[in-house]
Amino acid sequence: MVNNGTTQLLNALFAILYLRRLMPEDYGKIAMLMVFANIASALQESGFTAALCNLKSPTHRDYNAVFWFNIGVSALLYIVLFLGAPLIVVFYHNPQLLWLSRFLFLGFLISSFGTVQRAYLFIHLMNKQTAIIAVVALLVSGTVGVTMVYSGLAYWGLATQNVLFILIVALMNWYYSPWRPSLDIDLRPAWRMFGFSSKLLLQNLFNNLNAHAFGVLLGRFYGDHAAGVYSNARNWDDKGINTINGMVTGVAQPVLSRVRDDQGRYRNVFRKMLRFVSFVSFPAMLGLGLVAREFLLLVGGERWLESATLLSMLALYGAFFPITTLYSNMTISQGRSDINLWTTVVLCLLVWAGLIVLHPYGLRPMVIFFIALNIAWLGVWQWFARRLIGLRLVDALRDVVPFLLFTLLVMGLTWWLTRSITNLWLLLISKILIAATLYAGIMWLSGAKIMRESVQYILHKKND
Repeated sequence: MVNNGTTQLLNALFAILYLRRLMPEDYGKIAMLMVFANIASALQESGFTAALCNLKSPTHRDYNAVFWFNIGVSALLYIVLFLGAPLIVVFYHNPQLLWLSRFLFLGFLISSFGTVQRAYLFIHLMNKQTAIIAVVALLVSGTVGVTMVYSGLAYWGLATQNVLFILIVALMNWYYSPWRPSLDIDLRPAWRMFGFSSKLLLQNLFNNLNAHAFGVLLGRFYGDHAAGVYSNARNWDDKGINTINGMVTGVAQPVLSRVRDDQGRYRNVFRKMLRFVSFVSFPAMLGLGLVAREFLLLVGGERWLESATLLSMLALYGAFFPITTLYSNMTISQGRSDINLWTTVVLCLLVWAGLIVLHPYGLRPMVIFFIALNIAWLGVWQWFARRLIGLRLVDALRDVVPFLLFTLLVMGLTWWLTRSITNLWLLLISKILIAATLYAGIMWLSGAKIMRESVQYILHKKND
């Protein structure tokens, strides 16, 4: 809780400071390059962190094999990307990316020196140390990045924060982890783990391709301005999604795994989680979309008006994404990680195909297609839920649709009640207060059980 809450708060603070000084083109340059950096990082890590955690008692030989494998792969990838940087410049028609890419790609090379140490901390549940590492790294790198930006170095400040954050995390992982590599190099344990880790590697690759499809295609066809406009909107949408997903992933899989042997109870537990996620996600994310314009204009100015429009649209995607995460955890708890893999692969291919076909028509049709496809893809997850746990579509809709309809009603009423307010600060505050009051009131008056149980739980904890 401390780790996630503090890092989300610091990330938001630094993001606001960046918005007040940077242009969309600055964000766009970083967004256009991150797909290469993240794919290289996935290849370098190759799923070995999870593979080490999956071993009952990993030995020094296991750690050592993964350590040297990661360094060897990352060094080779960095050389390839360093020499291939001119091709990236040609692809994007932007000469400023040459040395920026070579600098930004240092991140995954540095990260390879701390991957095993990070796995060691995770395996031994050293959560306090992990939280300290994240907060210190973010504070130092964010301060340096913001200082560079306000000194006129623009996108170099963003890149420096990224690389410096990774460097500090790697160094502090070494400081807190007692494990040290040796020169007795034997890669055979790594190859034995690769059967398990390769599936995770493939899924991570397609997750990154899916996440950065807009950055690549917008940068290629429309330039860094369009890529930056979308990147900023998506970053704020992701902050909201990650906050809710933190609640889902922290509870869903371990709880569902405990009741796996009783399908009736499992289905009831899953449906209750589905109601709770809908109860939280719809008002939070659609509320973000409702205030997107006022928020981004206040913190960033008129130059971010395009991002505000996109954020209002992407909030609908964000409202449904935690439900997808819950379904994903359901398949994992049922021992069907292969479903996660292939649904990710197929969805990624569809996203890329659709965006390529639609790019001549502009950014908004691309975003509408992306949102519609991801919401429709819930039907695929529901089909697997029916097969695995016997959850009928009508029951899933009964759990989700009332919260969606109530939220849409609240957002519509809030917009209508505040439509005459012109002052941005007053409009932002009014929308938040009215929407929160209306939603809580409607939930209570309609007798929403999840609302009453949540209030009773909080009050009970306070009494305790």
